[in-house]
Amino acid sequence: MSNEACAYCDEGPALDAFGIKIYELPASKVVLFKEQSHKGRVIVASKHHVSEIVELSKEDRDAFFDDVDRVAKAVHATFHPDKVNYGAYGDTGHHLHFHLVPKYRDDEFEWGGTFAMNPDRVHLTEEEYDEMAKAIVANL
Repeated sequence: MSNEACAYCDEGPALDAFGIKIYELPASKVVLFKEQSHKGRVIVASKHHVSEIVELSKEDRDAFFDDVDRVAKAVHATFHPDKVNYGAYGDTGHHLHFHLVPKYRDDEFEWGGTFAMNPDRVHLTEEEYDEMAKAIVANL
């Protein structure tokens, strides 16, 4: 663990650059990803500042995956995607987090492949982000 600033821990301008914290679960924070090429894309970030999942205790790991499952169910209930892709990278941001990326067959963008980290295609108004966040939270 380093002393570098962490967007997920600090919840300041670094987080604001790419996401909006919309909810807290027992083991994680739910962040709405601002780039919405995949409608409903969110991030589930551990409340523990660790880089690797193996750094969590069994109890903390189970709680984190319970949260990921809960958010995935909310994304499915809210947006009805054909598939949700899960990505856990952290090469540059050393804080355990999963991207939950809904994929839709009727939107051929990246269907059948991995997702771009930030394709910079779709950004919403503050009102649209707020509506989306409320819809997801209602299903949590």
